[in-house]
Amino acid sequence: MDTATEKKKTTRKPRSKKPKYSKEQYLEWYELMFRIRKFEERALMMYGQQKIRGFCHVYIGQEAVAAGMESAIRREDAIVTAYRQHGTALGRGCDVNACMAELFGKETGIVKGKGGSMHFFSKEHRYFGGNGIVGAQIPIGTGIAFAEKYKGTDNLCVTMFGDGAARQGALHESFNMAMAWKLPVLYIVENNGYAMGTSVKRTSNVTELYKMGLAYDMPSEAVDGMQPEAVHEAVSRAAEHIRAGNGPYFLEVQTYRYKGHSVSDPAKYRTKEEVQEYKDRDPIKITERTILDNKIATEDELKEIENKIKEEIKAAVKFAEESDYPDPSELYTDNYLQEDYPFIRD
Repeated sequence: MDTATEKKKTTRKPRSKKPKYSKEQYLEWYELMFRIRKFEERALMMYGQQKIRGFCHVYIGQEAVAAGMESAIRREDAIVTAYRQHGTALGRGCDVNACMAELFGKETGIVKGKGGSMHFFSKEHRYFGGNGIVGAQIPIGTGIAFAEKYKGTDNLCVTMFGDGAARQGALHESFNMAMAWKLPVLYIVENNGYAMGTSVKRTSNVTELYKMGLAYDMPSEAVDGMQPEAVHEAVSRAAEHIRAGNGPYFLEVQTYRYKGHSVSDPAKYRTKEEVQEYKDRDPIKITERTILDNKIATEDELKEIENKIKEEIKAAVKFAEESDYPDPSELYTDNYLQEDYPFIRD
């Protein structure tokens, strides 16, 4: 299949690397990853205090995906993703206060307290969720890409999903249409190894998920999702291919979540040794080591970033706590309503 790119995954030992990018870029990655980590840690704490209710899926461990991706695309590009999505929304530039307030179910939340953890949305930031049904966002992202092509822009739609959603029939339908119509869509599977509590090896004969794209002659490759540099480079290659009018691209970003599938998941299906192995490759720690070992920035500069973000997250919690819950009348706003359907209010 001469139109497809197949790149085998390689195992990299965590180590400090010679810098390949500017000081500004490394500090941008570090700041975003640290912001996501602290936001998620505080969300877990607030959930434990029952200030956040319902479902809550945190992004701890996967921060390099959001960081490397955002530095490789444009703000005009669209993103649609699944329900482990706080980090992706923060990467888009969505307001920290509004995101935290949404977790609290407050009217100042990013979707007025109606979406909660799984359903952030921001037209302003070209961020289309936060989708709760497994794999439902794959055809949505494909449709957004169709709209961009129809309008004649050179924007693309990053369509993200987890390894569990790779089993959905909608993926195959979307892949087929996207290739047939050469749509500007970048498909990214965030493969953290487990669909809820079930490993990829137990659910698929194809464990190297990027190979699924090859069946459609779609350029496909695996990426080390624990390094923002690797994600940035892969997404940059994909974006260049797509913007040139060549159609879609598929990346399997191999990452890991340190916590359970959700806050209610004790994650007993994996060993402590396995989790520790990935924590030894922590993207924030490795990036910090790269920065310090290569004298890109000083410890004081990193500490200044960390302190700023800690205060930012503290202020976001205060903002969320002091905000009001939505008025009951808001139940009927921002929703589709069929005027002659008599049973909605009864």
